[in-house]
Amino acid sequence: MATVEPHRVRAGRGVELGLLVLALALAVGAYALVGLGTSDEVPADVLGYGTGLAALALGMHLVLRWRAPFADPVILPVTVALNGIGLAMIYRIDVAYEGAGKDHGFAGRQLLWTTISVVLAAAVLVCLRDHRTLRRYTYTAMVVGLVLLGLPLLPVLGTSINGARIWVNVGSVGMQPAEFAKLALAVFFAGYLVTHRDTLALAGPRFAGLQLPRARDLGPILVVWAGSIAVLVFERDLGTSLLLFGLFVAMLYLATERVSWVVIGLLMFVGGAVVASSVFSHVAARFDAWLHAMDPEIFDRLYGGSGQLVRGLFGMASGGLFGTGWGQGRPDLVTYAESDFIVPSLGEELGLTGLLAILMLYVVLTQRGMRAAVGVRDGFGKLLAGGLAFVVAWQCFVVVGGVTRLIPLTGLTTPFLAYGGSSLLANWIIVALLLRVSDDARRPAPAARGVRPDEPLPGEVEAGPTRVPAASATRAPGTGAGVGAEPDDEHPTERIGGLA
Repeated sequence: MATVEPHRVRAGRGVELGLLVLALALAVGAYALVGLGTSDEVPADVLGYGTGLAALALGMHLVLRWRAPFADPVILPVTVALNGIGLAMIYRIDVAYEGAGKDHGFAGRQLLWTTISVVLAAAVLVCLRDHRTLRRYTYTAMVVGLVLLGLPLLPVLGTSINGARIWVNVGSVGMQPAEFAKLALAVFFAGYLVTHRDTLALAGPRFAGLQLPRARDLGPILVVWAGSIAVLVFERDLGTSLLLFGLFVAMLYLATERVSWVVIGLLMFVGGAVVASSVFSHVAARFDAWLHAMDPEIFDRLYGGSGQLVRGLFGMASGGLFGTGWGQGRPDLVTYAESDFIVPSLGEELGLTGLLAILMLYVVLTQRGMRAAVGVRDGFGKLLAGGLAFVVAWQCFVVVGGVTRLIPLTGLTTPFLAYGGSSLLANWIIVALLLRVSDDARRPAPAARGVRPDEPLPGEVEAGPTRVPAASATRAPGTGAGVGAEPDDEHPTERIGGLA
């Protein structure tokens, strides 16, 4: 009789450590090349800089060995590489600003925010032992997300910068609450959609080959649509509006696998944006700068003009295929080169080849996030990981599309590359959540871990002959799934939209 040898699942922490060495070499090497390109000598603090980055990366690696030993081994090195490249580019822009007598010091502040972000991500991994815990706070997350979106409108806290009211000042520190609102709303969308996916996926008539939703099921998408348009109108923030509505539609598709939701969502957002552009001047200015960027009148416009966009395009064009080299370009000619326009800055000095390599890192990060979504065994985790991975990809598309005139400029920042504490904090939390979900997805099945098949997993209790999640163990029969239910834990192979 043939026997099956037990297969030992490899955690991958050794692979992660090797990739981290490469990522750190890339980050520290870029920093050194900036010094050579601008002053013909390696920066004096390169050893301390490299030691600090290595300590942060190694600390995060040790936390993963301790709290999430089966987490994806590629996510952390890719993130460290992107963060390191961003730090090197911001330092290079600082050098240019210093030579021109402009405000500088962005690199030092970004390094501080990097340290805080990595520590916060490690704290999330230590404190959050099971991602399914977040599902208990589905509607709390909705309230938190909406409050964060509305904070910039308060007369005392909110601040307008360049016409957009998206900042909140707490003492001497400025924050963008929308960066954290996207995290809270991703948790809400995942919890809501996993509970109502059957109704949203199966009910409704068919028309022109599309499975249309019932009228009463349009409520959630109408609420999110109205919220995104309100952000666009009152806060003058096209980027956040596009990001949040795109996140909801993408997660709605993942949950239901219905193309009709995507079509309806796109039509609603495009229609709302067109109406807003014809009614509100600040929205119309964005479209003018996109469609008529080369017109002298629009180019020289003080607010909402296309001068910044056109200079960024010419900077990328001067970089050509292989770039001018670290420290050899003029990224300082573009305003906000360290934040909104860091992609053209990188394109000028690294060329099309370097920029494509950076975009491939984002592709890898998104793919690993989606892979975690496919592998995890509960519906909430699938939707949460899929939504967070989509946020990273969608934000990159919106930023790169804006600076290349594929779509209007939005003001979003490039994850991990661009200067900004709020963006860095929020995106490192995304990485921590993806690592947590991937740990559950790659963890061996209970039998492979030496657990009896009839032994309940963490978070589950015995309920008669079957196991049910602890949150729903006391639910009376026939009361429905409810917010705390985990129906997919009882059926690990159940499909959630396009994620099996």
